[in-house]
Amino acid sequence: MDSAENLYDKVREHYSAASRGTSVKYSEAVAKSFGYSADELASIPQAANLGLSCGNPLAIASLKEGETVLDFGCGAGFDVFLASKKVGPSGRAIGIDMNEDMLARANQILASSRANDGGDNGNITFLKANITSGVPLPDGTADCIISNCVVNLVPHADKPAVFAEMYRLLRPGARARARVALSDILAKRPLPERLRADLAMYVGCIAGAAQVAEYQAWMEAAGFRGKISFSSCFLFIPTSPLFVL
Repeated sequence: MDSAENLYDKVREHYSAASRGTSVKYSEAVAKSFGYSADELASIPQAANLGLSCGNPLAIASLKEGETVLDFGCGAGFDVFLASKKVGPSGRAIGIDMNEDMLARANQILASSRANDGGDNGNITFLKANITSGVPLPDGTADCIISNCVVNLVPHADKPAVFAEMYRLLRPGARARARVALSDILAKRPLPERLRADLAMYVGCIAGAAQVAEYQAWMEAAGFRGKISFSSCFLFIPTSPLFVL
């Protein structure tokens, strides 16, 4: 496996390229396959949907009016725009990403949306940060944290820090209820070394997949004590069954 620094660089490079866009047909097909409705997709700027989801964290987040939700690894803002509508004008939807090109696209979409909608989406903010530490927000900011196909892209040794940062940013009551809604790709058993060393599979969200037991252990080590539930659909690749959380 490459060094953590090299992995971060490759992820930045890959998703900078992805920030330039994809076909509407493809991005909508991906979103609908994970349960996003046609009405939901029509309610947000189409350009925010780059077809990079591996699930639908908003389906289990149970967001309420007035809440603050953070999206770890928000990309162009797809889930942020949808979350903003669920928390309403009295709430906040904050997207966090390390990739400047993705954030540039997200902010351009946001500016265009506000200009076209007469000030709508005023509850959205995008911030540049690494989700392992240093997110520029105070402790206890969020009522809920979501993330969609991102934790697998964090180098293995840094993954526990993601959950520690989530715990820091959640309000105490939200910590107790483990209000974290993640969609991610996990492994049922250790991946073969040849797969883990494949950079194309890494930036494609496969080679960096953690195991389910590791996920649970990292959450518990961070301080989460609420019920931690896993639901999945299965994805098979040769010799290595994975599942999408």
